[in-house]
Amino acid sequence: MKNILCSLIILSLALESRGLAQTNTSVSSVLTLADVQKLALQHHPQIAAANYRALAAQEVVKETRAGFFPNVNLYANAVGAENEDARILAGGLNNPSIYDRLAGGLAVSQLITDFGRTANLTASSKLQAQAEMQNANATREQVLLLVNVSYFSTLEAHAVLHVAQQTVDTRQLLLDQVSLLASNKLKSELDVSFARVALEEGRLLLQKAQNNADDAMTLLSTALGYREPRTFQLTDSSPSVFSNTNAISQLVETALAERPELLSLRNEHDAALRFAKSQRDARLPLISAVGMIGDSPSHDAHLPDNYEVGGIQLSLPLFAGGLYTARQHEAELKAQSDNELVRVLEDNIVRDVHIAWLNVNNALEQLHTTEQLVRNAAEAYDLAEARYKIGSSSIVELSQAQLSLTSAQIANTNARYNVLIQQAKLNYEIGALR
Repeated sequence: MKNILCSLIILSLALESRGLAQTNTSVSSVLTLADVQKLALQHHPQIAAANYRALAAQEVVKETRAGFFPNVNLYANAVGAENEDARILAGGLNNPSIYDRLAGGLAVSQLITDFGRTANLTASSKLQAQAEMQNANATREQVLLLVNVSYFSTLEAHAVLHVAQQTVDTRQLLLDQVSLLASNKLKSELDVSFARVALEEGRLLLQKAQNNADDAMTLLSTALGYREPRTFQLTDSSPSVFSNTNAISQLVETALAERPELLSLRNEHDAALRFAKSQRDARLPLISAVGMIGDSPSHDAHLPDNYEVGGIQLSLPLFAGGLYTARQHEAELKAQSDNELVRVLEDNIVRDVHIAWLNVNNALEQLHTTEQLVRNAAEAYDLAEARYKIGSSSIVELSQAQLSLTSAQIANTNARYNVLIQQAKLNYEIGALR
């Protein structure tokens, strides 16, 4: 018994340590862009909702297609009449006689032809299901765009935070050096005051950068489908910055062929056309085969022991006050409306692709400019620091050089990740964000 108890204790401790190890691994694991995209696809409720709508649309196809198959119903009656002369004197045009009976049977009906109405309804529902599938793809791309932007924004915020921390460290070192020189009467207290001001400005910058980093992490958590903010360790696995963005015509062609929103609207237009045809076919005859078979184990003497009947039934609407014509015209007008909406969306997509393309090119130009700015600012800071050390310039010039270098580094960081964000937006606009 003691051996069993010891074994259970050891097993529980092993499982607990394994669970802690897994928890620590999940917390300390480094996430790439592909990892966060995978998490979003697994957890985001919008994607799940869109997938459910697509599945529901597929069930509608089964509903409309059911009209091609036989319809079988089971009937059973148990009737007791007060006397043999009982009659129904009001109601429909039916046999008013009522007899005692206990009977059951099956009724079968099979559509022979409705001259295309059910076929058009089924085709319309299939196109609607395809439209919902494209809507699900559109939702997926929207979530991925949000994830990409949040991912790059978080990396950007942490990169700026790193620059701010370096700035504080550099200015703290300068303050320590100036304070030491001032204590030896080699620098004035004015220099110390300026160094302290520069340090406090750096701390303000660090506090703001820390808050922006926390905000970005919160937005990333929401983009991944988590309700509460979580802390992730990200690695900069950003795609390479491309510079060939001159093929705008090819981008537009790709967008018009790949954007899921446009594909969905085109499917809806085609579905509306098929539905309009089904409404036109509603005025045509409907021919069905019907049959019934049954047995009556207990019945009045006037009734047979069993029964069976079969035949062909034709139904043709002759007059309904213009109902069928109005339904057809309504469906045709809605199809025309969908066609115009397709044109509107195509125009908007062409516009959005051009704007995204311009933004990418502008972001690339800003990246090149800020890279040159960082080089110039670093050179100016080195010169200002050397001049200050030999006493040929004031601390004001050195502080200004520090500020210029910090601003240039932050601008370059923002520009680098802005290029990646604008590229993600361009990929979304052309339907290539997968």
